[in-house]
Order: sequence, then structure tokens, then C-alpha cells
Amino acid sequence: MNLRKRVAIVAALEDEIAQILSNMTVTDSKLLAGRQFWLALHHGREVVVVLSGIGKVAAAITTACLIENFEVSHIVYTGVAGAVSEALNIGDIVVGTRFIQHDMDASPLFERFVVPGYSNHYFDSEPQIAVNLKEASERALMDLVNLVRLEGLFNLRSAQVHSGTVLSGDQFISSSSDRDRLRLEHPGALAVEMEGAAVAQVCSDYGTKFGMFRTISDSAAEQAEKDFSLFLGSVASHYSAMIIKEYLKLC
Repeated sequence: MNLRKRVAIVAALEDEIAQILSNMTVTDSKLLAGRQFWLALHHGREVVVVLSGIGKVAAAITTACLIENFEVSHIVYTGVAGAVSEALNIGDIVVGTRFIQHDMDASPLFERFVVPGYSNHYFDSEPQIAVNLKEASERALMDLVNLVRLEGLFNLRSAQVHSGTVLSGDQFISSSSDRDRLRLEHPGALAVEMEGAAVAQVCSDYGTKFGMFRTISDSAAEQAEKDFSLFLGSVASHYSAMIIKEYLKLC
């Protein structure tokens, strides 16, 4: 990777951005397309940090702004996600390696889940970024479970890091029937969220490297809204900030 270029750090939620920036020295900020982009330094490494907003369109606009205006070497997206796989628990970390828009359906003109104009129904992350994010997540986990003392609410001490397919769509999945449908339609998928596949598509078009990690905040079932709100307010921002801190040592 070109160390002379900035690493772009993107998140969908304000709490995560605040925690990430707290570990950095902010040198400047710019307002573009209604978004605040913070230029910062982390141990001499130049970064740009931005809140993308929620959903595929907001994330795509943010990604295009980053690529066209900030000369980034690659983009790392962080946030929370719901568990699709039964193997995942709240507090686990998922490093995305493949991204699918689960709500893309232009059939019968095109195969379901295939974005018209593309040959596949998925977009991949940059393999080396995924490797580094997995290592950073594993390094951070031990400190995270000691920092966030919520064992009575979430069993964080058993948290694990997983790598695999992440689903994206403009829908908050909060029913077991919807989650089970996603399991059937996308065997092996780990998690579901609302931005990753859109960011991956824009990065693919521009030839920009991309990676993403997500913390599991809920089971994407009927308890999802309650678990999401509790996890977001108490845990998620610590995960993002500490994993990004470890990642920037590796990339």
C-alpha cells in the first residue's frame, strides 16, 4: 500500500466516529456533500475520518467523495451488524471478505442479487486488508473485554473473530423470519447490515482497495432493536476505536 496516501476510516454512527477521533490528532476538516471529513494523524500516518450516514445510498456518496477528493490509499468501514449465522454471538467481530446486496432483485431481466452491469452477485474486499483487520481484531479483543465490563449483559469474554460473507440492504432486520430467509437465500453468510456492499461496489468501480469489520450487536431477530440500542450505547464505539488503533499499526 502507498504510505504517502491517507487511510480512510468510515463509520455509520456518530458515537463510533467520536471514539476513533479521540485516538488521533485532528489537523483539519472539510465539508463536502453535507458531510464533515476530518483530516488527522495517527502516529505520523495520515488518515481521513468521516461519518457516512445510514444506508447504501448515503454510504456510496460518502465513498465517492473520499476517493475523488482525498487521495486515499484504501477505505476501511466499521460499524455494527446483526448475526445471520447461528455460529455468531453478540460481541463477536466479523471481517467481511465478500459483500452481497440481499435486497437487489432485477429479475427476470437479471439474475436475482446480481447488480445489473456486473457479472457476479458479490463484491470482494482486498485480501491483505482483511488479513490485517482480522489480526487487529484479535489483538484488540483481550483489551476490549477488560475495558467494557458488561459481562452480565453480554458474554463478551467469549467473543471471537470471524471472516466471511456480509449481506447489505436498506432494511433493519429484526424478525427471525426475515433472518431465516436470509440464511436460506445466502448459505454461509455471517452477518447483515446496511452499507458494506454499496461501499464495496463503488470501490470496485474506482479501483480502490476496501475492507470492513463489523461488531455483532444483535441476533437480527425480535430482540434486535433492544440489543442494538444497548450494545451501541455501551460497547460498539470502544470496539471500533481500539480495532482501528491496532489496524493502523499494521497497514
